[in-house]
Order: sequence, then structure tokens, then C-alpha cells
Amino acid sequence: MLPKSLLAPILTNDSLTRGLGDAEARMLVEYLVEEAEQRPGAERDIPRLCRWARGIARFVQLWSYQQDYGAATQLAGAEGFQWTLPATWMEACELMEHILASQATPLAV
Repeated sequence: MLPKSLLAPILTNDSLTRGLGDAEARMLVEYLVEEAEQRPGAERDIPRLCRWARGIARFVQLWSYQQDYGAATQLAGAEGFQWTLPATWMEACELMEHILASQATPLAV
């Protein structure tokens, strides 16, 4: 288990979850903490994990809350996200679950 001081960029960074509902924000933060704890040399990777998470949060906002599928698709392409895009609108919590579940292997961020 990593000390809280190393996890602070995840636990105290409001920009990671800005615009998300409580459920999807909690899922994202829990995923990041678990991912950070499984990585050797996590202190190096946490900034990259946080950048990836901000992109995920923005994608969910665009797709589920704003229903701006074009911008969400463009973001996914620009960020190199590897999951399959949804075919239709998805509830934000369901979409976040879909994205995180598709990350079966450790993030190559």
C-alpha cells in the first residue's frame, strides 16, 4: 500500500473528477489508486495516470452529459484511448464502468 503522500495527486486533485457525478468519480479514483498501488515506481507514473484520468472524465462528460459524440470521438482519437466506443448514448456511470472494465491490462500511459 502506498503512503497517502504519494497518492495525494489522485486523492486531492479536483480536476480528475470535475464534471462527473459521485458514482463515476468514485469509480475513477478507486481505479487510479488501485492501479498506482500495483505499479512498481508508482511515484513516476502517477502524473501520467492523472492525465489519462482527466481525459477519461472529459470523455464521459462529453458523451453522457453533453451528448457531444463528435467531440468525444475526437478526444478519444487524440488521446489514443483503446476501448471500443459505445454505439449509442450511455448513462455516465455505465460508461465509466465500461471504460474501466476494458482496461484489463495495466495502463500503458
